[in-house]
Amino acid sequence: MSSDTATDAAPPPGASPAPEAPSPWARRLRRFGYAGSGQRSARERLIDPFPAPGTRLWQAIGLTPALADRLARWSGWAGPLLVALLAGALRFWHLGSPRAVIFDETYYAKDAWALLQHGYEGAWPDNANQLILGHPQRIPLGLDPSYVVHPPMGKWVIALGEWLFGLTPFGWRFSVAVLGTVSVFMLCRIGRRLLRSTALGCLAGGLMAVDGLQFVMSRTSLLDLIAMFWVLAAFGALLIDRDAARARLAAALPADGRPNGAVALGTRLGWRPWRIAAGVLLGLACATKWNGAPYLVAFGIMAVLWDTGARRVAGARHPYRAMLRRDAVPAFCSLVPVALATYLASWTGWFATGNGYFRHWADGRGGTWSWIPAPLRSLWHYQHQVYDFNIHLTQPHTYQSNPWSWLVLGRPVSYFYESPKLGQNGCTAPGGCAREVLALGTPLLWWAACFALLFLLFRWALRRDWRAGAVLCGVAAGYLPWFNYQERTIFLFYAVVFVPFLCLAVAMMVGALLGPAGATERRRMWGAVGAGTLVLLIIWNFIYFFPLYTGMTIPMDAWRARMWLDTWI
Repeated sequence: MSSDTATDAAPPPGASPAPEAPSPWARRLRRFGYAGSGQRSARERLIDPFPAPGTRLWQAIGLTPALADRLARWSGWAGPLLVALLAGALRFWHLGSPRAVIFDETYYAKDAWALLQHGYEGAWPDNANQLILGHPQRIPLGLDPSYVVHPPMGKWVIALGEWLFGLTPFGWRFSVAVLGTVSVFMLCRIGRRLLRSTALGCLAGGLMAVDGLQFVMSRTSLLDLIAMFWVLAAFGALLIDRDAARARLAAALPADGRPNGAVALGTRLGWRPWRIAAGVLLGLACATKWNGAPYLVAFGIMAVLWDTGARRVAGARHPYRAMLRRDAVPAFCSLVPVALATYLASWTGWFATGNGYFRHWADGRGGTWSWIPAPLRSLWHYQHQVYDFNIHLTQPHTYQSNPWSWLVLGRPVSYFYESPKLGQNGCTAPGGCAREVLALGTPLLWWAACFALLFLLFRWALRRDWRAGAVLCGVAAGYLPWFNYQERTIFLFYAVVFVPFLCLAVAMMVGALLGPAGATERRRMWGAVGAGTLVLLIIWNFIYFFPLYTGMTIPMDAWRARMWLDTWI
């Protein structure tokens, strides 16, 4: 029995313990709606149930109780699906516009086509973009290998769209738009599981649906959103695994549900397929872009800390010792070797074709490591060269930014810009027009997220709220490593990897604004007004900047009005 559940004197068998009188401080908190966690058994603490869906809203609009109950039960899937359909409609609207190779699409769209044709990234002439977009189209792909600095998985994803629709702007953006849409659906479901609320889960997904950075990245053939998709899916898999593992521990407890040290220490959690799935997904993230590697470390630590907490609740007197004995090695084997194998599998085309860059570097070379097969040594040499390139990339760029400025959107990236004159490209303004695709997060959402992160720090540090810790872990793994590269050329759009966790943070803050179930009607009313106002302002903000996210032609004065900060120009 752990110290937080032990009592000085056990009650008689079958008797319920006398409720403790609330302290003066607890009575004061109740005035603001805080009801406390109450007395729960270890089994109840291990299994946090989903609350029964409410039917009051459906009955208020005239539905029968039976139909209202059915709709309430379906809302857990129907709500996320509706949010995702809205997100998909926005992302696929004029997806092929602008008809241009914008920003780093010049690398990844062509590399993806080369992978589709040859199995490795090939060389292109300098005028390849003009030939690809010309009429008639010419695709001047050569057979010589090309030196690339990112793994191939994300480009294989882009290649799927090109296989379906050809080497066109719509084709090379199609797969990314699909993942951007599906990630909204996943976030709704993940938020529902994390926060135990369908409404807050759909809110988190809805916020990401109207985030400008995620929106632009969903409509651009770059790797970062693909990496975000795998990271988010891995987080969801670990959440499912957490619930399943705690349910097994709860089932092993005695019938009365009280903590039991022998059960907490001795119970094996068995086959955990969702954690293996997380290993595969994190391997795919690393195989898309190396900024997935910090998530492999952070999520691995988070997973074993969740196991530690579960064994503590179950009654382990030394929960870390129990975790090291039962969970640490299986967790490592489920994540790290699986991720490494997945990463190597992503290079199958490079191994199989034999023509990739550095493919035969190790052939005929001796040395200490000559017992390792030459293809693996060649790949290791290639990875070392790529790492050296990435850490020494210091060439100045117009749109580079320091990570200190990311959360406040200090320096967004312009992917595409034109200045049509009157009568050109739909311009009707005498003073001329602007047409831009700007990788800018929805400002009010990101600025609200700054406050939400502070709120989550409070919840995690002072209230020991594991949900806040999980969201903070997702933000930290995608954000903090970039502070180690102050001299490197880096960009704001790298932050799209942790955008889902910013949306979860804002959704959690909105839930706190709404107030707990025990709050007074007045408190709930003002909480709803504040939360609703914030959400509506974020939606309005996305609509206001929508022309800058989609490359619409707008008057120059309207473009200048949207440059809220001088650093956005």
